[in-house]
Amino acid sequence: MPKLALAFLACVAGTVLVWFGLGRPQDVPGGLPSGEKLQCASYTPFREGETPAAFQVTRERLREDFALLSRQVGCIRIYSMKGMELIPEVAGEFGLGLIAGAWISRDDVDTENELRLVEGMAARYPDVVRAVLVGNEVLLRRERTAAQLLVYMQRVRERVEQPVSYGDVWDFWMQNPSIVDGADFVTIHLLPYWENDPTPVAGAIEAVQHAHDEIARTFPGKAILIGETGWPSEGRRREGAQPGRVSEALFVRGFVARAKEKGWHYNLIEAFDQPWKRGQEGAVGGYWGLFDASRKDKGVVSGPVSDLPEWKGLMGGAVLALAAGCALLRPRRASGVFAIGLSASTVLFHVHLMSLYSRSMPEAAWFGAQGLLSMGCAFALVGRSRSREQHAWHDTVLGWALVMAFAEVIGLVFDARYRHFPVAVFIVPAWGLLSMGLSTELWRSRGRVIGWAMLASVPLMLLQETLQNVQALAWSAVVAALAIGALRGGAQSSRMDASLASATTASAAAGAP
Repeated sequence: MPKLALAFLACVAGTVLVWFGLGRPQDVPGGLPSGEKLQCASYTPFREGETPAAFQVTRERLREDFALLSRQVGCIRIYSMKGMELIPEVAGEFGLGLIAGAWISRDDVDTENELRLVEGMAARYPDVVRAVLVGNEVLLRRERTAAQLLVYMQRVRERVEQPVSYGDVWDFWMQNPSIVDGADFVTIHLLPYWENDPTPVAGAIEAVQHAHDEIARTFPGKAILIGETGWPSEGRRREGAQPGRVSEALFVRGFVARAKEKGWHYNLIEAFDQPWKRGQEGAVGGYWGLFDASRKDKGVVSGPVSDLPEWKGLMGGAVLALAAGCALLRPRRASGVFAIGLSASTVLFHVHLMSLYSRSMPEAAWFGAQGLLSMGCAFALVGRSRSREQHAWHDTVLGWALVMAFAEVIGLVFDARYRHFPVAVFIVPAWGLLSMGLSTELWRSRGRVIGWAMLASVPLMLLQETLQNVQALAWSAVVAALAIGALRGGAQSSRMDASLASATTASAAAGAP
């Protein structure tokens, strides 16, 4: 009993330390001085569950948003005219300037409507609309040619008093220099996280500086607007580029300081998190805001920052789940206590990720099934520690956890860009397979095939992700443990079956008449 009590206390202490390490507020250098504002931030009025195809704009909503934003920014950028008619009037009430954008697409009718509306908005609100952007990343999406885009830009330039430009990734300005003839200034998007060669946050400001300097050399005498720059606060790591609230704060504060030093003009992406973007860009697309989708300040521009603000609640839930699991399952060994505690924390973290990453009910169901299987593996470990007997249902939960992990492996090898690394939820299944193996012939044969396939996939995945990606390295370690457990368990069980068969044969021979 004392050993179990000691194991329980050690597990509680470990749980507290892990969650504190994940969520502790960190001091980030820099910050927006009191009284100063960011120059500009991208704005869309969408609330939770809304998308560009279905949203509602009211004066009340806009006033709520602009009351928050006007404390930190002096200007907003919009990308389309659809449903945005009230924005310049309400923005003016809060002293916010506006960079108005017309959305250029393949559809000629929609494009013409956007151009007509942006021209009208610029004429109607000359004191609010500071500039007009004709199109956003049209060349990147390959929806129009540079020649077509230039015609649109020149048309708008003739019809509005404000300066006119076009926004795209800086590489596309370099590839299509002719469009500068239709621009009063060059608008470039600099997103070190999304570059083909992603830059870690520690080097991101220098990457921005390099791109800005290249554009300045290519288009001498043209003013430059950094039309989009920022860093995601959630999502999967890309090589050395790690999303997170602390990383976002580091980038934004460092960038703003460099912009002030160099006299850059800029617009941050973005004002509020946009969860709808997860459907296009994976989880990372939804979390670039200064505020989250529920309009809570993420602390990007000043003060200490936590990568997991919910850590105290999650920690409390993990401790309660540990206590409840021990009370219900009554483990007889310390390993059972640790299995319950590890499952409680990893499944709760997995559920937290589900709330951020899942984009549909099927995805939420997939997350949920993984969590249930992880809990089932913990129950199997506790049961095995009590009786040392392996039951058919143990193989069922361990086997299906292996299958789901293999599905994740296949996705990360062949369609990796927008997928995350489900490390936490498969730690307990890996432990279960390593310590218990698979005992039935059906699952042993499946396990051998899946195990070898998973081991073969690890170098393929790391070749894409590089050794800079610590999330990929952690996932590779879990995958290797799952695979070795499946292979090792099968081999052990086969030897055990052979030994049992030999003993039975010898016994039968000895007792034969």
